[in-house]
Amino acid sequence: MPVYQKTLLAAAAVLMVLSSFGAPYPEQMYLQHIPTVIALALLAVTSRRYPLSNAAFACLTVFLLFHILGARYIYSYVPYDRWSRTLFGADLTSTFGFRRNHYDRVVHFAFGLLWVRPVREICARWFRIPPKFARYTAFEFVLAFSLIYELFEWGLSMLLSPHDAEAYNGQQGDIWDAHKDMSLAMVGALLGLCVMAIRERRKTMMNA
Repeated sequence: MPVYQKTLLAAAAVLMVLSSFGAPYPEQMYLQHIPTVIALALLAVTSRRYPLSNAAFACLTVFLLFHILGARYIYSYVPYDRWSRTLFGADLTSTFGFRRNHYDRVVHFAFGLLWVRPVREICARWFRIPPKFARYTAFEFVLAFSLIYELFEWGLSMLLSPHDAEAYNGQQGDIWDAHKDMSLAMVGALLGLCVMAIRERRKTMMNA
C-alpha cells in the first residue's frame, strides 16, 4: 500500500478513536461504528490484493470521514446549525425551512458520489470489465448496496428497543426516509459518473 494511502487510513482510524471522546450518545455511537471498523479493516486487507489509485482511495476515505462525524452524533443530532451560526450568523434549518436534521441525507448522497469511482476502477482494472459496463456496474452497485443497507436498518430495528431503533435509523418521523436516502445515493452516483465522463473526455481531447 502506498504511503499516501497508509496515511489516509491511519488518519481515519485516529479520527474515529478521537470522535469517541465526549460523545453525546456513546451507546448508539458504538453501534454506528461497527461498519466503520469493518470498512477500515477491509480497506487495509483488500487494498493489497486489489490496489486502488490514490484518487479512488481518497474517495473512500472522505466518505468514511463523513460517516465518522455522523456516528459521533448518531446522525440525527449533528450540530450543523450551531456551526452555521458560528460561521455565518444564521442556521440552516431556519434559512431553508428544514423540519429535520438532514446530515444523513448528505451522507447518502456522498455515498453515491464517492463510491462510483472506486467500484468502477475495481471492475475495470481487476475484473477486466469493459469501461462502459464498469461504469454501469458501479451505478448498479450503489443502488443495490443502498437497498441492502436500508433492509439491514429495518431488520436491526426489529431487534432493538424502539428508542434505540429510532436513534440508529435516524428516520426522524419520515415514513419515506429509506426512499429518499436511496434516491439521494442514486443522484450522487449519477453526478459522480458525469464528473468522471467529463474528466475522461477532456483527457482524451488533450492527448489527441
